Amino acid sequence: MILSAVGISKSYGSNLVLKETDLKIEDSDRIGLVGVNGAGKSTLLNLLTSRELPDTGDIFVSAQATIGFLRQNSGLDTENTIWTEMQSVFAPLLRVQEELRTLETELAQTDAMQNPQRFDELTRRYATQSEWFEAQDGYLVDVKIKTILNGMGFADKPCDTVINTLSGGEKTRLAMAKLLLEAPQLLVLDEPTNHLDFKTLMWLEEYLTSYKGALLVVSHDRYFLDRLVTSIWEVEHNRLTTYKGNYTKFVHLKAEAKARYQKEYDQQQKQIASMQDYVARNIVRATTAQMAKSRLAALERMEVLERPEGEIKTAKLTFSYEREPVKDVLDVCGLSLAVGERENRRVLCKGIDLHMFRGEKIAIIGANGIGKSTFLKAIQGLIPYPTGSVEWGKNVSLGYYEQENHGLHNDKTVLDELWDRYPRMPEHSIRSVLGSVLITGEEVYKKVSVLSGGERAKLSFAILMLQHANTLILDEPTNHLDLASKEILEQALLDFTGTLIMVSHDRYMLNKLPDKIVEFTEGGVKVYPGRFDDYLEQTERERQQMQAESVKAPPKPSAGGYRSREQKNLELQRKQRIKQLEELIAQGEQRVSELEQEMTQEDVFSDYQKMAEKCTELEELKAKISSYTDEWLDLAE
Repeated sequence: MILSAVGISKSYGSNLVLKETDLKIEDSDRIGLVGVNGAGKSTLLNLLTSRELPDTGDIFVSAQATIGFLRQNSGLDTENTIWTEMQSVFAPLLRVQEELRTLETELAQTDAMQNPQRFDELTRRYATQSEWFEAQDGYLVDVKIKTILNGMGFADKPCDTVINTLSGGEKTRLAMAKLLLEAPQLLVLDEPTNHLDFKTLMWLEEYLTSYKGALLVVSHDRYFLDRLVTSIWEVEHNRLTTYKGNYTKFVHLKAEAKARYQKEYDQQQKQIASMQDYVARNIVRATTAQMAKSRLAALERMEVLERPEGEIKTAKLTFSYEREPVKDVLDVCGLSLAVGERENRRVLCKGIDLHMFRGEKIAIIGANGIGKSTFLKAIQGLIPYPTGSVEWGKNVSLGYYEQENHGLHNDKTVLDELWDRYPRMPEHSIRSVLGSVLITGEEVYKKVSVLSGGERAKLSFAILMLQHANTLILDEPTNHLDLASKEILEQALLDFTGTLIMVSHDRYMLNKLPDKIVEFTEGGVKVYPGRFDDYLEQTERERQQMQAESVKAPPKPSAGGYRSREQKNLELQRKQRIKQLEELIAQGEQRVSELEQEMTQEDVFSDYQKMAEKCTELEELKAKISSYTDEWLDLAE
């Protein structure tokens, strides 16, 4: 066991956050921590990582346990370069490596005949340190660093880049890369999927799936939780409840447990009322007084169930429309997207063809910066596009949710933001709409400028509901929403019978809503029928087919045949070289092990010339292995 807590409670002033909480984390646990914003998730993480102390109760951590906690930009020396910062994780190993080099030099300069005692000391020290260095995978330090940096999206970033020149998102990813290299026994991650694109996110999921230690993850990414965790901890009403299974299983188990408890509570209340009624009617009768007293005693002994906690208030979203559009809602032909002017003009995506029918729901995905948000603006006529055409069908009405909600006016109050758009609506109707997104009471007089990201999102959804559009265009609608709000938005969009065009990184939503996935690339778009998992299956089949064709298919004579054959030959050579390098690295590591063993033998360490030869061979061999490894990584990428 890594960690356990018994009866911990935490309050801030009169605000109780956690009450008498018990928990434990075993060596290989995979835990997802969920709860509405403000429920106490961050407080619990701070308690478990010793950043705060509980008011009552105790937390026990195994003496040998190491705990790593990822917070934004945590644990980075921003004056370092990327490579230096990653190397700092392996400081003890690098010190031993430097000592080994020093020992090799000193061994080469020490005469075994003239100074046998010193030579023997050096040899034994070298053998001990070398054995430890190899056992700790010291020769793989550079490989580990490059693997993690590449996986976390730093493949194209020079390793001598100074950290303080990176963006906030890049620093967060680098902090995570460093934490992964540290490999603590308990890895605590708070919203690790922020700032990650699909490629990096899926790499991280694969990496964490095989992580040797325990994981405790706070995330609003339900797909991530489904793939990674085997139990869910929910913080609700100041208590922690544990559910076995991933996020989807948790949703079902919680609903079942809630219904079961409500039934047990209702049955007990009915039983209590019946017993109390019996006692009241019979306690004064001589013939039945004894039985009444018996039931009264039973009532006093009964362990009365607590009243079920009231429902946590959640938003209510409903998207409706009044006018039905024609069957052919949208036709986009040969569209190209660009940003910048004149010499700074840059084409993001071109050759976009897309046709949508009434009632279809599509989701647009693609790399960051490929033009997804630009496309949504272009088809609405909000920005110009260099080439192509956009045709909307008759009676189409558009409702637009912008990713950063820039359409809101910071100088207005929440009430005025909505009322100024619909001045003929009575105030109580405006307040009713705001109440449906949980903006109530004095909150309606808040300035828009002071709203949180989640509050701004809910205000934008209130505006969207009042538009009664038959075609919704949504740009990252789940950003800033907690899990409960995401579930409500999903259900509202599932119930919406109109047309939906959505850009999203929320893979859980992408697996529930769309009829098609549209992937944007620099060369255009490709449409995949189905949802996100269907898209993954299709792209994997395409990848495997292309790989098989590149290896097996004979070159077809054509005008471009020479180019095709040349590419296939280069690919074959690359694969052959990768295999050759793997064999060379394995042989080299085997020879390093043999040399280190030989250097501990008396006939070698007592012979100055033999020892010098072995040291020289060992140094050259390590340099070759490092070179082979660098080449292997380049070819594998």
